[in-house]
Amino acid sequence: MIYLLEDDGAIRELVAYSLTKMGSVAEGFAKPSELYAAIDRELPELVILDVMLPEEDGFSVLRRLRADRRTADIPIIMLTARDSEFDKVVALDAGADDYVTKPFGVMELVARVKACLRRTSRATSGERTYTHGALFVSGSRHEVTVGGVELPLTVKEFELLCLLLEHRGAVLTRDRILSEVWGYEFDGENRTVDVHVRTLRKKLGECGDIIETVRGVGYKIPSVK
Repeated sequence: MIYLLEDDGAIRELVAYSLTKMGSVAEGFAKPSELYAAIDRELPELVILDVMLPEEDGFSVLRRLRADRRTADIPIIMLTARDSEFDKVVALDAGADDYVTKPFGVMELVARVKACLRRTSRATSGERTYTHGALFVSGSRHEVTVGGVELPLTVKEFELLCLLLEHRGAVLTRDRILSEVWGYEFDGENRTVDVHVRTLRKKLGECGDIIETVRGVGYKIPSVK
């Protein structure tokens, strides 16, 4: 089930129809309160959010979904006419997995939805486990703990952490991280990686400093000594 929060009825119907044609079940809502009520009934596998909405804006909805343990790791795509770099960074910093600007191509949106769902499937089905000091990561359970305390990470934050842990000791460029975690270049902006690394460090708390910045190149997690 894919939920779409969009107050423009024509866009809502077009996107829902296109997602249904690709084989997904899609349901659209005009107000955040309607989305929240639907989530109480059934959790979606992905959410598409407009920004300019009645009741509250899409950034507020995004933060609320990320703060709820039930929806913290559900992939979220922003679909909005607000195309400034500032708005994109705000959305990514708040936990958005992708940011699509209006006007948009329906086929491109569908492709990004498919890519997001594929990444979610890989993240939740892997058998990878990693330990690094107080940090423990389980790929099969999509679980990250620091000192035994579980941390809620978004799908991309989780995949980014696993990628760095998988290649401990090696420096990964921003372009490589974009390619392996996002699967495409986010409008050519590798700042996407910087935003997610910053948020990930905050969430990891005492273990946040294991992610080292290699100036002018990218990021790495050093090998365990």
